[in-house]
Amino acid sequence: MPVSMVFCLREICRGGRRVRSILNTLLYIIQMTLSVLLGALELLMLGRAILSWFPIEEDSPLVRFLHMMTEPVIYPVRMLLERLGLFQGLPIDMSFFFTFILISILSMMI
Repeated sequence: MPVSMVFCLREICRGGRRVRSILNTLLYIIQMTLSVLLGALELLMLGRAILSWFPIEEDSPLVRFLHMMTEPVIYPVRMLLERLGLFQGLPIDMSFFFTFILISILSMMI
């Protein structure tokens, strides 16, 4: 094989390593971002659950903030459980519980 061709093949391989390195870095950044976001969501949901045990007004800025941040995640699970007719008539919000479990499982998988 001519020397120039060997040199070209080496450069292609090095370029491939660079691309893999960049992709690995991007995947790591995405993974860490998702991990932080899911962890924050778990903490917000935990705060919402704890505040539900105390007689705090619904108009409180903290309660409104927690509902605003967590309800978009809980609502689809709540609608699914209602559509399936599961857990109706219980004094506890099972959609909250299932959503928290799903987020915890996703956090562990990441």
